[in-house]
Amino acid sequence: MLIVDDEAPARLRLSDLLHDLAMELPVRIAGEASNGREALDAVCALRPDVVLLDIRMPEIDGIETAEHLLELEHPPAVIFTTAYDDYAVRAFEVNAIDYLLKPVRAERLAAALNKAQGLSRPRLEAIKHAAGHPRSHLAITDRGRIVLVPIHEVIYLKAELKYVTVRTAAKEYLIEESLSRLEQEFGERFVRIHRNCLVARAHVAGFKRVKEGEGEGEHAGSGWVVMLKGIPETPPVSRRQQHVIREFKSGQRATH
Repeated sequence: MLIVDDEAPARLRLSDLLHDLAMELPVRIAGEASNGREALDAVCALRPDVVLLDIRMPEIDGIETAEHLLELEHPPAVIFTTAYDDYAVRAFEVNAIDYLLKPVRAERLAAALNKAQGLSRPRLEAIKHAAGHPRSHLAITDRGRIVLVPIHEVIYLKAELKYVTVRTAAKEYLIEESLSRLEQEFGERFVRIHRNCLVARAHVAGFKRVKEGEGEGEHAGSGWVVMLKGIPETPPVSRRQQHVIREFKSGQRATH
């Protein structure tokens, strides 16, 4: 069992309740964490069966933390704890993972632990929809641990076979997600320039005409490539997406 909450009194209360339930439920507390990043590290190190996870936490909230846990080969069961019943009502409407409303009562905690179950993508997607905001980080699994890449550092996302390349100024990563799903989640931050590539609007330095056959990748001869800040790659703009060039130029004129 891992207890995750950014408030020490809340962690202490859950710990006390679990000790009170020790005769009824043989649960061992493996550790505590005060935020989502600490929680991910602790889960990788301690391998708990169940995580009691607060929702409202700074930087990485509980819902995003739970989504990153799904990247693990054997994710733990998750029980959310929250003082905000607006999350709970909407999540229960879609039969989501169990919630405990603060202040947590012993009988509700016992009931939740008795029916604790593993995470599933459909249930977590329903909770994300209820929360109504995208992730702040992408999770990359590396030798049994989770590496968090801030979305604001991502320059482009490129689909290659069953993986998506995540390019930052410093490094490339591979994630096993759908480019379409990423576009749907981060559409305000990224723009599609090709059927297999999304680029971050904030990292676009400009566009350049190239000769037929120049540029990188499949269908490179469409006539335009995008120049990106901080990296040498110049991904091609497909003919179908050349309206993006006009939109950027219109936006630049509007700011002058």
